[in-house]
Amino acid sequence: MNLSSAYNAYQLSDEERTNLSRLADYTSVQSMPEIWPLAATRFSDTIALSDPHAKIPLKLTYAELAQKIKEFATGLQQLGLEPGEDLIPTRVALFADNSCRWMIADQGIMAAGGANVVRSSQADTQELLYILENSGSTGLVVEDLATLKKLRHKLDELPIKWVVLLADEMAQEETLTVKNFSQIMAAGAGKSLKFFKHTKDTLATLLYTSGTTGQPKGVMLTHGNLLHQVTTLGSIITPKAGECVLSILPTWHSYERSAEYFLLSQGSTQIYTNLRNVKGDIKEYKPHYMIGVPRLWESIYEGIQKQLRSQPANKQKLVKNLLSFSQQYIQARRVVKGLTLTTEMPSAAEKLKATLQMAALWPLHALGERLVYGKIREATGGRIKYVLSGGGSLATFLDTFYETVGIEVLVGYGLTETSPVLTARRYWHNLRGSAGRPIPGTEIKIVDPETRAPLPTGQRGLVLARGPQVMRGYYKNEKATQKAIDAEGWFDTGDLGWLTPGNDLVLTGRAKDTIVLTNGENIEPQPIEDACLRSPYIDQIMLVGQDQKSLGALIVPNVDAVRGWAATQNMNLAEDAAEIDWEQKSLQDLFRQELNREVKNRPGYRADDRIGPVRIVSLPFTIENGMMTQTLKIKRPVVMEHYRDMIDGMFS
Repeated sequence: MNLSSAYNAYQLSDEERTNLSRLADYTSVQSMPEIWPLAATRFSDTIALSDPHAKIPLKLTYAELAQKIKEFATGLQQLGLEPGEDLIPTRVALFADNSCRWMIADQGIMAAGGANVVRSSQADTQELLYILENSGSTGLVVEDLATLKKLRHKLDELPIKWVVLLADEMAQEETLTVKNFSQIMAAGAGKSLKFFKHTKDTLATLLYTSGTTGQPKGVMLTHGNLLHQVTTLGSIITPKAGECVLSILPTWHSYERSAEYFLLSQGSTQIYTNLRNVKGDIKEYKPHYMIGVPRLWESIYEGIQKQLRSQPANKQKLVKNLLSFSQQYIQARRVVKGLTLTTEMPSAAEKLKATLQMAALWPLHALGERLVYGKIREATGGRIKYVLSGGGSLATFLDTFYETVGIEVLVGYGLTETSPVLTARRYWHNLRGSAGRPIPGTEIKIVDPETRAPLPTGQRGLVLARGPQVMRGYYKNEKATQKAIDAEGWFDTGDLGWLTPGNDLVLTGRAKDTIVLTNGENIEPQPIEDACLRSPYIDQIMLVGQDQKSLGALIVPNVDAVRGWAATQNMNLAEDAAEIDWEQKSLQDLFRQELNREVKNRPGYRADDRIGPVRIVSLPFTIENGMMTQTLKIKRPVVMEHYRDMIDGMFS
């Protein structure tokens, strides 16, 4: 189904039609590299990319970006890159991280006739070598000389013909052709690019899944997959030329990558930031849009809470009371607008009651806006139109907090295998707690996990998806492809969820993450973990308890917050967090009290949700120690294996 017929097949709202009609038209484009000459014509002198934290800060206009992509592509052809097969072009590995040069290399490889194979330069050496071998890459583009050195000992055993360094370093090589960025650009300058006509069915990129268990699989995304995102994400937001977006996620990851392609196709100015500089960059560059994962929004929230805790007690009490009243106002407003997570629409009587509550609470909400919420928005730059959240579940308390202070969070949902966006919340229909409605051309259905029979609206089951963004399959892995995509094109997401009467998708957990207790009860850990993260003393949490009588939890504490609490109790804690006696009764009682309160206050609480044994771990779950994915989701199997003895001891 092509995009035009997909639009006709699936009903668009009036707002979506209006938004799509405002955007630059790329529907006739057949491949990603064709976008940039068009964008250069439309947004010529507008800044496309800015990298203020590079060793040499760099800015590129749209005209300069298009020219550099062309020169890099031509340089690769001069180096010997040949297109390969029609639908499976020559693979070129791109192991590098966020920078202007990454985008030039990414699109340059495609423009030269190749398909790129992407991963972070910081990834484990064995994983990178596996990807090189499995993909059959014959060219390699790397971040720098250090990245090349950690792979060099195996390259002679692989079909790698040449290497390009994105840094301007020089390599001393006798048996391998190695060029740096400037040399490739010089080789391509003033020469004609040999045009290779991709189609929408041509492989554009191979993205390897994180591989929490077993070897990673190569997800085959075509130009048509990626272009579907570019031409449909405008149904969600309509950025204007020159508006600023702050980029912090790995640029090679499908979520960040498709978002960048779309925002750049519309003339946005993308500024690269990082965890060290993001808070300062928010204030300096005052972004209109931010793209991130729940952990980022949680970090910003915790920063706000930390500032609040530093205020005098009377001011803390005032702000806390204002937030409480405003959240009641927000809840009533949701009922009036029909934006509540129920399987039935609110009745006229319920809407009338909520309207009266809104009227009564409005003065207090307005006071909070004047005294507190406006200042919070100003601290985020004061220009944010929308925050785009994906890559994981957004905790309910974060959703409510940002709505209360007037920052619009649009949650999306998808997977690497779906390029990635399947559903998204719209600003005119922002149903908190949901993952939004399908984007144009996309179908979602809920089926029984065992029988695959379709389930009615409101009933929880396995989420299947179908649309132009679904991958072609897993590279050289037909068995896994057939398991993931059925004969009718439905992709098994592995997620559990249900659909509202308005066709909003509500996710409840991962099918494979379900914890089954000895009483036969199935527990979805994510919603309970999200509730527990409301506690200021809990930084990270992972539930355990498979085949046990009750749930247990591993908790990474917020040490600063715990120290603050300890001071009020006249307790002295060790300077080193690893030396704190977390088993002492007073601390255990603190966490027990926090867990009991947050779990019981969670909507839909059941007795089986109660958390039994708890262990405090001082080592945070991070990307660096392998316990989190690049989108900051906990790798449950990895954490469980690392703490196997501790978990076994919890239930012995």
